[in-house]
Amino acid sequence: MAPAITLAADKLSAANTGFMLIASALVLIMTPGLAFFYGGMVRVKSTLNMLMMSFISMGVITILWVLYGFSMAFGTDHGSLIGWTGDYVGWAGIDKMDIWSGYTIPVFVFAVFQMMFAIITPALISGAIADRVKFTAWTLFLILWATVVYFPVAHWVWGTGGWAFELGVIDFAGGTAVHINAGAAALGVILVIGKRVGFKKDPMRPHSLPLVMLGAGLLWFGWFGFNAGSWLGNDDGVGPLMFVNTQIATAAAMCAWLAYEKIRHGAFTTLGAASGAVAGLVAITPSGGAVSPLGAMAVGAIAGVGCAAAVGLKYKFGYDDSLDVVGVHMVGGVLGSLLIGFFASGKGQSDVQGLFYGGGLDQFWKQCAGVFAVLAYSLIASAILAFLLDKTIGMRVSEDEEISGIDQAEHAETAYDFSGAGGGAARTAVPAGAAAPQSKKVDA
Repeated sequence: MAPAITLAADKLSAANTGFMLIASALVLIMTPGLAFFYGGMVRVKSTLNMLMMSFISMGVITILWVLYGFSMAFGTDHGSLIGWTGDYVGWAGIDKMDIWSGYTIPVFVFAVFQMMFAIITPALISGAIADRVKFTAWTLFLILWATVVYFPVAHWVWGTGGWAFELGVIDFAGGTAVHINAGAAALGVILVIGKRVGFKKDPMRPHSLPLVMLGAGLLWFGWFGFNAGSWLGNDDGVGPLMFVNTQIATAAAMCAWLAYEKIRHGAFTTLGAASGAVAGLVAITPSGGAVSPLGAMAVGAIAGVGCAAAVGLKYKFGYDDSLDVVGVHMVGGVLGSLLIGFFASGKGQSDVQGLFYGGGLDQFWKQCAGVFAVLAYSLIASAILAFLLDKTIGMRVSEDEEISGIDQAEHAETAYDFSGAGGGAARTAVPAGAAAPQSKKVDA
């Protein structure tokens, strides 16, 4: 993504504007897709809470983005760390015909497209803390994290003047700003709030694998808007290249994850297929505009195996990442971002070439700077925010509420109501030769 910060009288393209509106809608549908993906992976007693942790982001982050988030992320640069433009506050100074500088789409279209990224990024964190966090505390964390972490990091990576953008760190659609950012935040929060009751002891299997597959399918579908839309138009072939690479890398990662799973555990699982697809989507997000289709296949395969191996680390190191946000999003984002330094072909979004194409390690070191700076900042800042909330209002529900079910405790509802599933009073079998019981007459 290569945004600018000033307005210019570029000519509006109806085709690019329409494409970007569709891409924005595709990115939005990823958040309900994420809700289904996560919702199927938790136990039945936590389903609604998991869905709500994603859905509330669509409400809260939309408001923040309009009020000040867009200005902080894409406003005029201040010190290479943060943006701010008064006209963007509340979007009060933006006219419907203002064009995003250097492009052919309205500022409103660019702003709403970026809004969808701001919505899904903190929602990704929720999978790591499933089953145990108060909904009020989660909502406050969303507000604070978006303000302190996401909006500034988005400026670093995509805002003109941001230090990572000016350094030349490549992040086509969010490997650092979205996936590493969210994955590192997830790790920071779970180190503060601790493990679920029964972690490593009680079975915590997904309650609905069909729901997981549905969510993964929606994510895969929406990701085409997420990735291809990030070029902000289709005038030079880069967006279509990203579209193609998204499909290829996702397929390669799914196959690689399943192969690893079969060799390691002896079975091809549906959960593995869904998780592998998401790992591929994550890894190609930063790199898909810079690599060739064969490079995309390599990126996907490496991410599939790498993320499959990484998800088991929580048992080795003892951190309770409920739905493998760290193993898939943080590790997948790191792999996809760093592999640009090896597989960048010089024939995509720029002429930058990676090590395998004769470009040396210059781009690799730039990628390292972006990756590890975002990872460290997000992890530390997120842990501090979680610590402050935990010491004030408390982050976790009580142990009794966690055991009995967070859905009932926090939302006064359950995901599935089986009370109407019966067919009437139970019948008692009557032995042969015995008299049938007399029914009682009920007066009207």
